Amino acid sequence: MKMPLWLKRQGWLLDLAILILAVLAALAVGAVLLLMAGTNPLVAYKPLFLGAFSSRYGLTETLVKAVPLMLVGLGIVIAYRGGVLNIGGEGQIILGAVACAWVALTFSQLPGFLLAPLVLLAGIAAGAAWGLVPGVLKATVGANEVLITIMMNNIAFLLLTYLIRGPMIDPQEIAYGTGYPQSALIPASTWMLRLIPQSRLHLGLIIAVVCAALVYVFMWQTTLGYRIRVVGVNPRAARYAGIRVAQNMIVAMALSGGLAGLAGAIEVTGVHHRLLDGISAGYGFTGIVVALFARLHPAGVVPAAFFFAALLVGADMMQRTVGIPSSLVVAIEGLVVIFVVSSEIFALRKER
Repeated sequence: MKMPLWLKRQGWLLDLAILILAVLAALAVGAVLLLMAGTNPLVAYKPLFLGAFSSRYGLTETLVKAVPLMLVGLGIVIAYRGGVLNIGGEGQIILGAVACAWVALTFSQLPGFLLAPLVLLAGIAAGAAWGLVPGVLKATVGANEVLITIMMNNIAFLLLTYLIRGPMIDPQEIAYGTGYPQSALIPASTWMLRLIPQSRLHLGLIIAVVCAALVYVFMWQTTLGYRIRVVGVNPRAARYAGIRVAQNMIVAMALSGGLAGLAGAIEVTGVHHRLLDGISAGYGFTGIVVALFARLHPAGVVPAAFFFAALLVGADMMQRTVGIPSSLVVAIEGLVVIFVVSSEIFALRKER
């Protein structure tokens, strides 16, 4: 069946319609699962839809969760546009958080106006370095970046586990004999400003939105961004035009990792104020879906991050208020992911 011509001409409208249909289809299948589990879908979905918007707490928590999703999603966009698949956002977030906490605790004597930006730069540098490894291997020897980034995620997990149970564990945990795996609190001078009192919403939201604007300008208004996009579209044509393919792939991966590292640093300075187990909370993987949902465009990443953050908050409330098992909540979230990604097939039809 051919699509109406007027709908084809309104590309953004068609993309939006496809995304909405994908989400509705996922919720419909999820409703069947809820019925099979003996739960009324209307009762279960109420907190899912209203959880993020029915209270000040839900709204601010949604914005807090949107920050790392936005930054990771932006990084995925840059890498994908450069012809590299970055599945390593999770590891890059962890490395950014580790570097941020280490610098904050090691140089705690520095004045706040120096230490605060320094810890963020450390997070960016660590994430970029972690993303640089698969980028270099991909560009120089043609290694599979997907496998490398997945393996590096596992290395990052193990490194974090070792550090917060060993060299970076809070001395008070050892003194009290509890041994809880977390670092000491970082200096208060590095904590991000709260945008709304008595909430966890912090300055990182503004930083993430500014990053989205900067990524758009970089990718569509600069020569380097143009070269990265050309490499992603057709490496052979880029090479024929004199563009250094390997160099631009490496730059794309470093930038992608740097944004994920910044997300990790912001999680430390804006939310937890220390390094702890599960600091990423799966943002590295959900960020991939955010980028796909946004059709790999920086402007779309902002609302996509907000949508998935609302979904996360709503799912938490659905689990607490209706008592749905966490595995079923994860299944519903997975259905949304599957249908959204599958909707790409329909989106491609408009180009035929």
